[in-house]
Amino acid sequence: MPLALEKSNRMPRKRVLFIAEAVTLAHVARPYLLATALDPEKYEICFASHPRYKSLMGEIPFLWRDITSIPSEQFLTALSKGSPVYNTETLRNYVKEDLDLIRQFNPDVIIGDFRLSLSISARVSNKPYIALTNAYWSPYGKHPFPVPELPVTKIFGVRFGQILFNIARPIAFAFHSIPLNKIRKEYGLPSLGFNLQHIYTDGDYTAYADIPEISPTFNLPSNHTYIGPLEWSPSIAMPSWWETIPKDRPVIYVTFGSSGKSDQLGLIIRALQDLPVSLVAATAGRTNIPQHADNIYIADHVPGKKVAAAAALVICNGGSPTTYQALSEGKPMIGIANNLDQYLNMSMVQNAGAGKLLRAGQTSVSGIRKAVEAVLSDREMASNAQNLMHLIAQCHPEEKFEALLQRAINQPLA
Repeated sequence: MPLALEKSNRMPRKRVLFIAEAVTLAHVARPYLLATALDPEKYEICFASHPRYKSLMGEIPFLWRDITSIPSEQFLTALSKGSPVYNTETLRNYVKEDLDLIRQFNPDVIIGDFRLSLSISARVSNKPYIALTNAYWSPYGKHPFPVPELPVTKIFGVRFGQILFNIARPIAFAFHSIPLNKIRKEYGLPSLGFNLQHIYTDGDYTAYADIPEISPTFNLPSNHTYIGPLEWSPSIAMPSWWETIPKDRPVIYVTFGSSGKSDQLGLIIRALQDLPVSLVAATAGRTNIPQHADNIYIADHVPGKKVAAAAALVICNGGSPTTYQALSEGKPMIGIANNLDQYLNMSMVQNAGAGKLLRAGQTSVSGIRKAVEAVLSDREMASNAQNLMHLIAQCHPEEKFEALLQRAINQPLA
């Protein structure tokens, strides 16, 4: 067959727009992983995000568009205070920027990770929208909400702080929902109500990057589905010191990512520097440890999946990316949680018997040392992590995502 005729008989590629809100690395890495898994012969891809994490993505095989995103520091500060992450002006500007991008690229489908403005811009553009999120934010979950590190816990303690949080949370969630609902009204769209769980998971289709064995839900509607954990590591080489790590003692991998309390690393080093272990720490460039013991190995970034595979224990901020990275290698973990997202995820990992939750506001050198010694000697926890590893291996999230993508493209919006 002549080449020109062969090309003319090909089906036109579907245009897929990914928009990632770069407040943390995870919200960029997850959709980027899905984008790179799609067949470029079938899909024309545009990936839009603030460029702050772009250098970690390696060679980008599709169109990248820089967009606005609030600074990570602003996001983390809002979480630490329990304040709304976005005000109306920010969301209003996001929607305008989204609409410009949608008009320019004219996608067949849009995928967003914590880009809350797509709840408006995708609907106004009449484009199917897949929201990528976590099941512990689902309105169809029935789990309790642990009180995170907030001023109330510092003033009243955790026990009484939890009581106050249980009373105030519905009011706070309603308050956090106001900005998006206000902008939806400006565009003639109905309110999503005053439950932050609906705000965080709204989409024509909602994809949970989890397994139900860790983050269960109940009576999910047909447009909500689990696709499984999305395991991403930066496209970088191992540090030069990697091959010098002794083989006769356990490796402990420590990372607090882009959203954990980086000052915890100093406590962990003090807790573990005298133990017969090797500590491998990835700082994400957020802290500097100029002097440390001979059994401490530090880099800004490491290929997390490879390090987790070699580790006996992972210590992290309790967020879903690193906990699933550890579990995908069958490794138990300690999660030192600070914000609500981390508490929700890590409490579920602890309930599954695969890790131990520590409060960032109550950590100490002795407490960390005791937790590490307890987890390293806990055979049941290690077995539970291995069992979850086998479940995760059966997920095939890229395949499930493409099936959902095709559904969104081929099933017309009502």
